[in-house]
Amino acid sequence: MRNPVSFLRAEYEALVQSELDWKIRVLDGPSSPWCIVDGRKVMMLCSNNYLSLSNHPRLIEAAISAVQTHGAGSGSVRPIAGTMDLHVELEKRLARFKGAEASLVYQTGFAANAGLIPQLVGKEDLIVSDELNHGSIIDGVRLSRADRTVYKHADAQDLDRVLREAENHDPSYRRVLVITDGVFSMDGDIAPLDEIAKLGAEHGCMVYVDDAHGEGVLGEGGRGIVSHFRLQRDVVQVEMGTFSKAFGVVGGHISGSKDLTDFALNKSRTWLLSGSHPPAVAAACIAAIDVLENEPQHVQKLWDNTRYFKKAMVDLGFDIGRSETPITPIIVGESGAAKRLSARLFEESVFALPIVFPMVAKDKARIRTIMNSALTKKDLDFALSAFEKIGKELRII
Repeated sequence: MRNPVSFLRAEYEALVQSELDWKIRVLDGPSSPWCIVDGRKVMMLCSNNYLSLSNHPRLIEAAISAVQTHGAGSGSVRPIAGTMDLHVELEKRLARFKGAEASLVYQTGFAANAGLIPQLVGKEDLIVSDELNHGSIIDGVRLSRADRTVYKHADAQDLDRVLREAENHDPSYRRVLVITDGVFSMDGDIAPLDEIAKLGAEHGCMVYVDDAHGEGVLGEGGRGIVSHFRLQRDVVQVEMGTFSKAFGVVGGHISGSKDLTDFALNKSRTWLLSGSHPPAVAAACIAAIDVLENEPQHVQKLWDNTRYFKKAMVDLGFDIGRSETPITPIIVGESGAAKRLSARLFEESVFALPIVFPMVAKDKARIRTIMNSALTKKDLDFALSAFEKIGKELRII
């Protein structure tokens, strides 16, 4: 009898042969600047925990307190019986932090993109997407029935061309949605959101920005890319983000008008049909906002560390691409080279993972490093020394 799932092993083995498979390493304990991974003490250089808030005492205390007062789980989906006072408080606090009329919290950032994008546009509409947008955006776009096209990466002039062509479409589109990452997660560069918003207003489009890697990093006190460019909500209608990175917890969210959140909570299946966050998660997210509002030193230290590390890596002769943020790719070319560099770094007690095709182009494999505000100059010098030693050993520099 034919085995209907025989392709699973064959396709996995093909990935291994091409050096495109993932090898999962296990973290034993918290995500901290120095941690235990696969039994080895290593310096963490690939976590999204930019501000080290996942271990902040205020977040831990808030989570413990919420379990004691509200239990371990919420008991339901949000629209039925799963909306607790903590969820409502979190959305009010987030909207105030973002300077928006309203916010809505999703289970994850992926759920926000996959659940909202297909509802904003349909078969009579058009989505215009940056060619390097995140996979969660791409999946959200695919789930819609809208026509779709891409513009050259971070190229406002090309976006203008695409929008002008769309205006001549016959029959004319009902709605046009322009969507972009705020900070691009593989290269660490920043979308020209000011130019995108201007074009959106000129052409009568909705503008949607996924700011997962901009929150806690860009803008006043880490308020994100809309704050960074000092834009108004009437030109950036949807600001999407996540609590899973700089906020140090987990969850996705959108911010904008009250009309947006009312629409989203009634239309997004990912929101309507998924259990709500446990009380500890909601409480920890509130505490993360408290920390960002009252302890600005975390964002400042993140940028101090970022500037120091980038300059040193360039001085050593590494290719860091076009990065403008704490995401610093070390581009080496072939997937095998990136994997060998990562493995040797781990042996030297630096944990930094390779990023290979299809997450990046086949000739753009890299080590993606992500800076952390809790790292000391001594820590950074330790990592830089390891990169220099192994970079020369592997003839990368």
